[in-house]
Amino acid sequence: MPYATVNGVELFHTDTGSGTGTGTPVLLLHGWGTSGRVWNAQVADLAPDHRVIAVDWRGCGRSEHPPTGNTTPANAEDVLALIAHLGLERPLLVGSSLGATFALETALRAPEQVAGVVSVSGPGYWPSQGMAGALRSLVSSLGADRAATVAEWVPKWFGPAAPPELVRRTVRQILASGHFIDELFTEAMSHDPREALSGMPVPVTYLHGRYDTEIPLEVSRTLAALTPYGTFHVIEEAGHMAHQEQPAAVNSLIRAALDRVVAPSRRR
Repeated sequence: MPYATVNGVELFHTDTGSGTGTGTPVLLLHGWGTSGRVWNAQVADLAPDHRVIAVDWRGCGRSEHPPTGNTTPANAEDVLALIAHLGLERPLLVGSSLGATFALETALRAPEQVAGVVSVSGPGYWPSQGMAGALRSLVSSLGADRAATVAEWVPKWFGPAAPPELVRRTVRQILASGHFIDELFTEAMSHDPREALSGMPVPVTYLHGRYDTEIPLEVSRTLAALTPYGTFHVIEEAGHMAHQEQPAAVNSLIRAALDRVVAPSRRR
């Protein structure tokens, strides 16, 4: 079944590929309000030689929409519980936007359970340092008219080359998710991982779309410089959703990140 009950919440996930040979498993974490569907291009590319799990995290997509517990620590604990439930041995965590925050938090909490992280336009410290006022206004607007707010906001996530259908599909996914995830914006207003990242013991690859108007490019560059085994790459012709806008470039860098980590079979 594609559902796993972890920490009392039913999470939908797809589990593709056999992960035979030297393939490190890959666990994909989407951004705010979307779903595991945003990773279709990555699943198709990686599944021939890796076990690939794409999860809808709590409150989103096809997973349960609980009214409480929609926090970064709770989502990190969900990731760790899912790793244990599926018997994954030190997966590479790949997270987009807020999913990157969850991936980094998971690796900081339990580095022995994680091989490495790929952060795609992760917000890092920006919500607390550069956009707290905008987030307060966004939360208010979502409460007043969710559909109109999402329809106006989401097109700004994408670079100029993104097809209109991709934008429309993203809007539909967000409107299908639960409004309880808005709690994460309030939490983000005080989140700053910079000090903690200086002690990150696993490799982190930071990817960022050149035309991301949500999170400045310099955020990922700064985080990479603070992370002991951090690397930074710009995805040209992409906005905030680089994995969907420029999948070939992102897939290539995910594979490079996989080459940096030690696969379980190589350690035996």
